[in-house]
Amino acid sequence: MKVNMREVIVIPTLMHWRKEVIENVFGVVPSKELMAANRMYYMEHIADGSHIAIVAEIDDQDVGCGAICLSDELPSPDNPSGRCAYLMNIYVRKEYRGHGVGHSIVYWLVKKARQLGCDKIYLETTDGARSLYKDIGFKELSGFMKYADIQNSES
Repeated sequence: MKVNMREVIVIPTLMHWRKEVIENVFGVVPSKELMAANRMYYMEHIADGSHIAIVAEIDDQDVGCGAICLSDELPSPDNPSGRCAYLMNIYVRKEYRGHGVGHSIVYWLVKKARQLGCDKIYLETTDGARSLYKDIGFKELSGFMKYADIQNSES
């Protein structure tokens, strides 16, 4: 199967894919407020170039998606340019999994991030997709922590 990628900047298309990802990866129906926040994110970050979204297609059929969120951080020995690419919203519809679509999406995103000068490329993953990223060359990291339940913390 030949997988083609196309960059997407059309807000309704982005919103359709984001909703599908939230429902199928997070297992929840997104609230109107969450979708409104996503729309605002896309409107700002697609316009300023800090978010690049793609859709994967096979035989003119949309089968998956992925994106890069670009940012800068203080340059360091492990990221001399300070340019960062956070790969996100990587998703393949169930019936197309196991056919190389996920690999194609991630390879495209990594290549694009490298073209944009990113020395640090990272992502979060589900257990089910962990082997895909390891196959491509991603490594497990230690030393990261996440502040949990930020919306539910008591003041």
